[in-house]
Amino acid sequence: MDKINLGSTIPAYPMPVSLVGAHVDGKPNFLAVAWFTMASYKPPRIAITLGKGHYTNPGIRENKTFSLCLPSEDMVEITDYCGIVSGKKTDKSNIFDLFYGELKTAPLIKDCPLCIECKLVDIVESGANEIYIGEIVGTYTEEGFLTDGKLDFRKMKPLILSQPDTSYWRLGEQVASAWNIGKKYKAKRK
Repeated sequence: MDKINLGSTIPAYPMPVSLVGAHVDGKPNFLAVAWFTMASYKPPRIAITLGKGHYTNPGIRENKTFSLCLPSEDMVEITDYCGIVSGKKTDKSNIFDLFYGELKTAPLIKDCPLCIECKLVDIVESGANEIYIGEIVGTYTEEGFLTDGKLDFRKMKPLILSQPDTSYWRLGEQVASAWNIGKKYKAKRK
């Protein structure tokens, strides 16, 4: 089958959705973000990519902290709201039940199955965006989202975004065990 060049574009590929939180002008604010990734295992770091004009950015810079809260599919409406309404024009400080970890300026959302509290380490310019790299200070969940002491994505029901078709999806079924299924192929190669 011949490959088709789609050009220089962001491909339609699934990404987990998060709500990035920061204090801006002394109040908590949240922004829906799907552009994030793990940046380091030791020390544990995560990177989020935000457009340079977002209202949240100055709050991250000022406080040197941010949170990354992963909503469940049940939170799709309020999550999308946080992505389409700017904190510049709308106060989003009271739409969630919040808690704080040790940093005290990284607001965390109680209803999210997973919340990550970060201390800002670096900011990298990238075209029209800024990549904020944060060291993970705390990772918060509830017993109901664990199986055998590990996060269970079936219980968490993460919200997934695909772009550029801008659609929300839910997580599918497990395909195989990572760092294990490839052993079959490795054995065939001998």
